[in-house]
Amino acid sequence: MIDFIMAPWPWWFSGIIIGLIVPLLYLLSGKGFGVSTSFQEVGALCARGTGPDYLKNFDWRAGLWTLVFAGGIILGGYLANSILSREPITFLPESFHSTGGMIKLLIGGFLVGFGTRYAGGCTSGHAINGIANLNLPSLIATIFFFVGGLAVTWGLGGLLF
Repeated sequence: MIDFIMAPWPWWFSGIIIGLIVPLLYLLSGKGFGVSTSFQEVGALCARGTGPDYLKNFDWRAGLWTLVFAGGIILGGYLANSILSREPITFLPESFHSTGGMIKLLIGGFLVGFGTRYAGGCTSGHAINGIANLNLPSLIATIFFFVGGLAVTWGLGGLLF
């Protein structure tokens, strides 16, 4: 059993676990799976009644669970990498340990954040939760997430990276 825990898990096993989380989260808490709402939660906590309506009118008490959820993802990833892995990986590849690499990360993070807000959710929220709910806009968003990823990987990415 310990060998199974210490070795990398097959993609299909992790997919099944994530797929089971969606209905369990709905059944146990009535909440949808997604991470990007935690950024709205942080903004609402920082703004506290000020700023744009998007933050001012957000019920931060009802959404506090999203911060716990996102924190659990970060903590779980750290523990799995540092304790439950025979060969821990580094956080960032060496190619990003430079000014150019940091600029690429900053631009990429901005584009992902902008795209997440513009699309009304992140890839996990749309691809896992939205499609599971037969939400057509989530299917369209997920298709274009992949189209954008392929375009950068096989086209524009070669010019930038």
